[in-house]
Amino acid sequence: MNILIVDDEPLALARLKRLLTSLNHTSITQASSGSEAIELAAQYPFDIAFLDISMAEMDGIELGYALRYHHENLSIIYQTAHENYALKAFDVGAVDYLLKPYTAEALERAITRVNVKPKELRLISKAGDNHYLLTPEVIFYVKADLSEVIFRSDEGFSYYPKKISDVETLLEPYGFLRIHRSYLINLNRIKEMETIDQSRLSFTFDGIKESIESSKEGAKQFRHSFKGTTI
Repeated sequence: MNILIVDDEPLALARLKRLLTSLNHTSITQASSGSEAIELAAQYPFDIAFLDISMAEMDGIELGYALRYHHENLSIIYQTAHENYALKAFDVGAVDYLLKPYTAEALERAITRVNVKPKELRLISKAGDNHYLLTPEVIFYVKADLSEVIFRSDEGFSYYPKKISDVETLLEPYGFLRIHRSYLINLNRIKEMETIDQSRLSFTFDGIKESIESSKEGAKQFRHSFKGTTI
């Protein structure tokens, strides 16, 4: 298990590393700032990140969003001397929240939660300075945009830093279908379908007024997925 620890206080960083080592964790990388942590995460695959919240350059909440935006499978555990950040920490999708000074036993329990946490897919997307933690069911459709995609969700429009082919693989188990080279749709949120030009389909969704049109091949794929259903 590869662990990243981030704290701008050298003593706190040293203590956390010592506690982790006492629990037989040896693959530990440390960073003393948010920018350093982001650089390290771009180079190495980490399983867990322990983040301090109150840091001068970039606080742990902002850092958590930045890390999860590019590494959605990263498990985050916050450690802080303050109780009042707990709700914000869990908004990031944190596995646990440790109050300093914590014991080796509390640290071990937090790591155990990482190992047993359910494999629920949650995706962090971005719109301007805002981040959104999305589950597949709140997404209506996905639109390709160069090397990224745009999610249309209950939260509005937001960007996700993967190509549509990668997102297609990620979301296929959750009822998403490619109906156009530029679009994936959530089959569970379709309201109505209408045939256009005799060979393509137009889809509308529950909850929004927009419609998405398929390609001829996309309509064919959709019909193939629902053999036996008259469309």
